[in-house]
Amino acid sequence: MTEPRPADDRPEDGRYEIRLRGHLETRWAAWFDGLTISHEHDGSTVLSGSIVDQAALHGLLQKVRDIGLPLVALTYVEPHDPTDPAGEAATRAVARMGVHRPKGTSL
Repeated sequence: MTEPRPADDRPEDGRYEIRLRGHLETRWAAWFDGLTISHEHDGSTVLSGSIVDQAALHGLLQKVRDIGLPLVALTYVEPHDPTDPAGEAATRAVARMGVHRPKGTSL
């Protein structure tokens, strides 16, 4: 079990990616508060976009539960830092949440 992060280290709002097993039709985008729906080659769907706060995030996760597609991953994506061209900050964000990305993939 992972240790809880200090309250001041928890993102309240920001960009998230929600990965689901299976392809979700794009007509669901409005139901998911306008998040972008992307179909991946591995057969998964990624919902991505800005989520205003933790309450909205929990609401989206309830919707994911309601449609019945298995949740594969939830990732907080740190804002892009132009002084960090290698994307180290985003990599740290993924590692902090305990989500591992396959070698050679990008956020």
